[in-house]
Amino acid sequence: MEIFKGIKKIAYEGAQTKNALAFRFYDPERVVLGKKMSEHLPFAMAWWHNLCAEGTDMFGRGTADKSFGEKYGTMEHARAKVDAGFEFMQKLGIKYFCFHDVDLVPEADDIKVTNARLDEISDYILEKMKGTDIKCLWGTANMFGNPRYMNGAGSSNSADVFCFAAAQVKKALDITVKLGGKGYVFWGGREGYETLLNTDVKFELDNIARLMHLAVDYGRSIGFKGDFYIEPKPKEPMKHQYDFDAATAIGFIKNYGLDKDFKLNIEANHATLAGHTFEHDLRIAAINGMLGSIDANQGDPHLGWDTDEFPFDVYTSTMSMLEIINAGGLTGGINFDAKTRRPSYTYEDMFAAYVLGMDTFALGLINAEKIIKDGRIELSRKQRYSSFADGIGRQITEGKVTLEQLSAYAEKMGRPALPGSGRQEQLQEIVNQLLFG
Repeated sequence: MEIFKGIKKIAYEGAQTKNALAFRFYDPERVVLGKKMSEHLPFAMAWWHNLCAEGTDMFGRGTADKSFGEKYGTMEHARAKVDAGFEFMQKLGIKYFCFHDVDLVPEADDIKVTNARLDEISDYILEKMKGTDIKCLWGTANMFGNPRYMNGAGSSNSADVFCFAAAQVKKALDITVKLGGKGYVFWGGREGYETLLNTDVKFELDNIARLMHLAVDYGRSIGFKGDFYIEPKPKEPMKHQYDFDAATAIGFIKNYGLDKDFKLNIEANHATLAGHTFEHDLRIAAINGMLGSIDANQGDPHLGWDTDEFPFDVYTSTMSMLEIINAGGLTGGINFDAKTRRPSYTYEDMFAAYVLGMDTFALGLINAEKIIKDGRIELSRKQRYSSFADGIGRQITEGKVTLEQLSAYAEKMGRPALPGSGRQEQLQEIVNQLLFG
């Protein structure tokens, strides 16, 4: 039965179309830098926002009907969400989806009942996947919503809660492997602290690492060959979260010997909450060999929390795609961890939001190609470090000098000239010219 009646398969119609439900820039067959646009942009649907979120906020109940014709909290509703999700992805040409365990089924008081429900719904998802090219990008366990996780999961002060978290991770891994997922994500939504007065930070970090090592051991034992991911976020809901940003998460991964199995899932809005740009966290992940997957959204600079807006900032998508291309692409995909605004509550709004996000990243890819082919930005960056290409600079980078030799060089040199101009304003003008000229 068709759920999104009246909405046809979304097609590429070009930049001049007036059709609200058509792609203006995302042409999956267009070749960019030797690959189809669809290969550069492996888009994924977020089960939680798209099929579950109703526009509820801290000041009011939901505005959107996500019942899809069934009663909330039932397995009939869980199946209806599957039907809606697959129809949605097929109409948009999206090839991947991501999920939390409790997105798929209503959680019961008894975990054995919840697990049986997950078995049932994952069987149904597998049936829906047959005959399509839709795949699971990654799965995860929601270890932040239930009151038992008020102090975190791996970081909890309760051994019983830690055990329950382990059970959820085990089952979520089972389902991820069953659905052929490429990755498994740890988002430490409450892995942090409110005050140091009652917190043993070292103990909590050790326990988080223990849970992750246990997950890796189990995942590999059942045939999971994909990447595990940490998704950094600095705050909210906890005042301080241990996976503050890309650099912090990478330090944790390396410190606890998880670097052979873990990469990062970078979310744009989380990077900006940490005081960075999206492209900054992408660069930090990439230079450490840990750029895995991304959550595509953006925050509102006038609000200090995670607004999860659909991306529409083309400048940011351009800089981000430039980082992704220069890093050799993603091992994961581009998941729209984004939700329509509270007043955008119709089925048409759901589709229009994805059209916006997909077109925004398509524009970013097109613009990144222009910057790369133009070459001036990269040439300027290389020229900025040209003093290290030969002479004393080359000796430094090759490790052929001692501190005493460098000191003697400096004494002989006297006063060094100022470094060459960074040409920031000129480079920004080049970008504007290429994007809008």
